[in-house]
Amino acid sequence: MSEADVKRTAMGTPNSMRNGRRKAFDPSDLVQLPNKLQNCLKSQFRKLAKDNEGATSVTMEGGSFDAVKIDLDRQLQTWRENPSWIDQPPEIKVSVPKGSLCNLNVKFNVGLPPDAVYNIVTDPDNRRVFKNIKEVISREVLLDEGHRQVVELEQAAIWKFLWWSGTISVHVLVDQNRKDLTMKFKQVKTGFMKQFEGCWRVEPVFIDQDICYPFKPKTWADYCWCTGGKGRIGSKVSLEQLIQPALVPPPPISWYLRGITTRTTEMIANDLLAEAARIRGDFNNNADSETSQNSYRIDKSSDIKERWAHHRRIAKRHHRRLFTAELPN
Repeated sequence: MSEADVKRTAMGTPNSMRNGRRKAFDPSDLVQLPNKLQNCLKSQFRKLAKDNEGATSVTMEGGSFDAVKIDLDRQLQTWRENPSWIDQPPEIKVSVPKGSLCNLNVKFNVGLPPDAVYNIVTDPDNRRVFKNIKEVISREVLLDEGHRQVVELEQAAIWKFLWWSGTISVHVLVDQNRKDLTMKFKQVKTGFMKQFEGCWRVEPVFIDQDICYPFKPKTWADYCWCTGGKGRIGSKVSLEQLIQPALVPPPPISWYLRGITTRTTEMIANDLLAEAARIRGDFNNNADSETSQNSYRIDKSSDIKERWAHHRRIAKRHHRRLFTAELPN
């Protein structure tokens, strides 16, 4: 045997065997460990994606759910198993663009999955939820692409000003897209309102992501994996609308109208929170059951003044609790 053959036999190859036995340890195996672990995780995520095939996909803020889809029924079941949730007052920002009455931006979290919340917002019969809508005068679907619909809608909305009250016709074109969970609306014809437009947007929130610490899930597959499929998904809801009457009244009337518009928008947000609470069915499980039942009764009341006053009291109590909690010991 030549010297070269002897060297080749001594060095061998990664998969070679010496004296008829496989090597007990190959340092190159250490290099392969990260890849093996990654492949194992990918296999688990593919299994999760297959288990949720056929459900509705949604997009996270700053990322996407890729090909993994959420099973709405399964998500609602996680809420039934753990309905613990405390609603926070909606956050409302008011700006006054030149020539308009106001631009309102409302944000709040809802204890339900995004698709469930979107179903409430786009329900043709949602006047049972939003009490500022007296009736639906007409509704016509102009375009239906499955995930996207364009609807021409006319509603009679309730208004109150000083000692007067009545209804006003709101005629809008609604573009609702389930792919990104948005619903945009814009006035069709000018009348009492010169400009009325806005957008609903629903985004997912990982409610139980603390379970995953120190790992921070960025996709639903990650979240489902690290919570063992028991992690709840909530919703971050935002409503932005621009309101411009044909004639903007001077102060102080414009201030008063802006306050009414702001309270009406706040009431819409609270109506949605009340409907989510009803769906969760957690009133009997809530430690503050009597208060919750009373809130639900008032939220369903047709007396707008009573509901405004109630929501103001709730908001004041909430801010008082936050202030007390921040005081130094």
